[in-house]
Amino acid sequence: MTPFLRLRQICLVADAIEPAASQIAAILGLNICYRDPHVGKYGLENVLIPVDTTLLEIVAPIEDGTAAGRFLEKTGGRGGYMAIFCCDDPDARGRHAATLGVRTANVIDHAPYHGVQLHPRDCRAAFIELNHTDGSDNIKGPYPPAGPDWDKAIRTDTTQALVSVELQSPDPAALAAHWGRILELPVQAGADGVAELQLPNATLRFVRGDNEAMAALSFKVADANEIREAAKAQGVATTSDGFHLAGVEFRLTD
Repeated sequence: MTPFLRLRQICLVADAIEPAASQIAAILGLNICYRDPHVGKYGLENVLIPVDTTLLEIVAPIEDGTAAGRFLEKTGGRGGYMAIFCCDDPDARGRHAATLGVRTANVIDHAPYHGVQLHPRDCRAAFIELNHTDGSDNIKGPYPPAGPDWDKAIRTDTTQALVSVELQSPDPAALAAHWGRILELPVQAGADGVAELQLPNATLRFVRGDNEAMAALSFKVADANEIREAAKAQGVATTSDGFHLAGVEFRLTD
């Protein structure tokens, strides 16, 4: 199998699923495709929202003592939770991460889906998950975490793509190098000099910040002003180029 790596999913954490999930869907003109019953065993509930072929997930704790709940307490609700990548061989990539001192925190095996979650403390800034679904060579093919026929929920008339993920650190070059080693990708300099990792469908950007966190998501949209007005109508705080919700900044480019 030819090695590949794509950004498959971003996971954000909220204190409660609502109103965050409905607000994100309404503001960005997207559809909720699935609520995964399997996350209940982790004391969570969730929703999945496709942004073209990348999934945006929001999870919320429904029990005390969950990892997501501890994340909210530790970060004060700031920062994204997980960056999830589909690849050819999650186990091999997990073994490679182990050679770098990055532990495997959890293995999910729900055939035909197999996922390896790396320890967030070792990854820094956010969880990294690597997964593969047997028989899903088509990017719009089966992907069990998003439910059956998830691709039928795709809408691109308002929001067209998730184009970049921004991770911050007091030493962004070191964080970029660390993630580059884990993901086996070369660090490149963006047009603005920011350290980047390039994936076929998105860019990971590493910027300076007071702490290590997934700070922002950037989206290609049809009309950024229209989306900001939709955010205001939902009572969501806006910025000059987007809005804040579920711990991160949503940035819009048209």
